[in-house]
Amino acid sequence: MLQITVNENLEFSVGREADTWQIDGINVDADIQLQPNGLISILYNNKSYTATIEKVDHKAKQMVVSINGSRSNIAISEPMDQLLASMGLDLKAMQKAEPVKAPMPGMVLKVLVQPGQQIAKGDGLLILEAMKMENVLKASADAVVKSINVQERTAVEKGAVLIEME
Repeated sequence: MLQITVNENLEFSVGREADTWQIDGINVDADIQLQPNGLISILYNNKSYTATIEKVDHKAKQMVVSINGSRSNIAISEPMDQLLASMGLDLKAMQKAEPVKAPMPGMVLKVLVQPGQQIAKGDGLLILEAMKMENVLKASADAVVKSINVQERTAVEKGAVLIEME
């Protein structure tokens, strides 16, 4: 069974055996069909609904769905996710931003962030000059800048911790 969370507050389990849908272990009268135009037709308890999937994040197992014009954020937890969480191995909770280290010796030309700043994956953090080339070091994940351990116009060695995240 899949564990479904809607808008971070409504939680239920959903499963399907043969042609029968189950919600929280109870058989329900539902028919869900993907239409050629990309819409999803849902018949549930003799009521008709039209859904569209607006956004999908496969890695995070989340999506934004619009049902009859009402948008909802949906999070999906598969049986393996549930097993790992029950063992205290919730991978989403365990992910943390790694410190940014110098990939090679060089000179810090410019620091593009400041402590306390919220950053997104792919944001530029600093410019490091190495072998007469400017390299923009980017964030590998969403995080908050905890501290900056270097100053502009200073030399750094390979592996030096430049920026710490939280």
